Amino acid sequence: MRAPERRSLFNKRPQNNFYRIFLYLIVIIAGLGVYIGVGKGNIKSVGYQTPTPTRTSNSYISEGDAHFGTGDLEAAIASYQKALLIDPENSDVWANLARLQAYNSSLKTTDESRITTLKDALASINKAKELAPDNSNVAAIRAFVLDWNSSSTVDKEEADNLLIEADQEAIRALNLDPTNTLALAYYSEILIDQQRLSQAEQNIKLAAEGGQDIMDVHRIYAYLLESQQQYTAAIEEYKKAIAIAPNMTFLYVRIGANYRALAFNSIDPEQAKLYYFDSLDYFDKAASINEQLGVKDPLPYLSIAKTYSQLGDFYIAGRNVQKALSFDPTNPDVYGQLGIVFMRSRNFEGAIPALKCAIKGCTAQESCEARGGCDVGEVGVAIEGLELTSGSIVYYYSYVSNLAALSRPRNNLCPEAFEVIKKIRDEGFGSDQIVSQILKENENICAIVNAGGVIPTATGMAVVTPTPQFTPTITFAPAP
Repeated sequence: MRAPERRSLFNKRPQNNFYRIFLYLIVIIAGLGVYIGVGKGNIKSVGYQTPTPTRTSNSYISEGDAHFGTGDLEAAIASYQKALLIDPENSDVWANLARLQAYNSSLKTTDESRITTLKDALASINKAKELAPDNSNVAAIRAFVLDWNSSSTVDKEEADNLLIEADQEAIRALNLDPTNTLALAYYSEILIDQQRLSQAEQNIKLAAEGGQDIMDVHRIYAYLLESQQQYTAAIEEYKKAIAIAPNMTFLYVRIGANYRALAFNSIDPEQAKLYYFDSLDYFDKAASINEQLGVKDPLPYLSIAKTYSQLGDFYIAGRNVQKALSFDPTNPDVYGQLGIVFMRSRNFEGAIPALKCAIKGCTAQESCEARGGCDVGEVGVAIEGLELTSGSIVYYYSYVSNLAALSRPRNNLCPEAFEVIKKIRDEGFGSDQIVSQILKENENICAIVNAGGVIPTATGMAVVTPTPQFTPTITFAPAP
């Protein structure tokens, strides 16, 4: 009899489990994949620092458009320039950058900074034309930039040549695309500057038919109306431009300037006062927007100062110019405007150091004196004087008038006055009728001072107390 085989009580027979083998194969394959990935660099070790994602050109363009919408032109320009570092062959970006740079020039308060900014705009649009010579929009914006360069150029022959080129470029833009609304608008602006107002009106009305949503169209229409002294209608067009670009502060400044023109021309004192208050309200809005954006633009405060000066409130006018100087303490033009305000308030002693900083430059200590004193702990800045131009001539002859007015035989400031008079004449500005009259009158005052302060009369000797013969208002280069 055969007994059955006994089972092992303590050891199991080895068995090949299919699932276990499949799992092992997966682990082996995964391990090989990791090994190969590490070797190729596709898989990084734990703790490896990943590179910072690279921003695209479109990202910077969108950022620039957002800054433009808020009115921060400097930030918008910086964003467009970053976009061009990534995509330097993009003609549209170069053209839009040029447009922003041209508009940014309207926020500059000196001839030098305005001209520099416009030259930057011209360089940008020339690059755009090089990349896209037959692009209608590029040609239109180039016409716009050439026109604004013409308006800010001192040399008349150069200005005329730029304006002719702007005219040709605008016509070329329209030949490339007769429906280009921007080209129509910019051509209208060029025609205004050529004093061809009837033709300008025809073109801007055509542009307005298809460009009610374009800020430039309303701005240029307002400019045309302003040129025709239709200030109320101009204000309405500027308001339409603001509805599209609500944070463009130079538009508020232009509305304020038009209200001030209405006030100046009003024969009703009460109505004039209301216009002045409207003017101040828009200048204040511009200043408030800049404050919200963190933009330290002195122009609204200078406009407020001019308005208060016309109202005869020279103390507030002076305070606003000083506020502007706190934003831009190195700007000689603002010192000149402060000197004019002091002069109109008959503070001739205070006007002299401010005007000196404007035309000759001054040391850091002198700049503090010119500003009426620096704050505690504040150090003044050295100022480089303005070149003699059509924009700065008012500061030069005002300085002469103050020096002559305060000259006495024992404190004779006339030698310095004669030095400035010579410079004015040597550089060709003495031929202007008003300037020539001012210089001659101050020369007569100095002749009296040099003669001992007395002149013979029919009845004997009369002591003369010189006073300034001319008190100019503050002058600003108009924002286009």
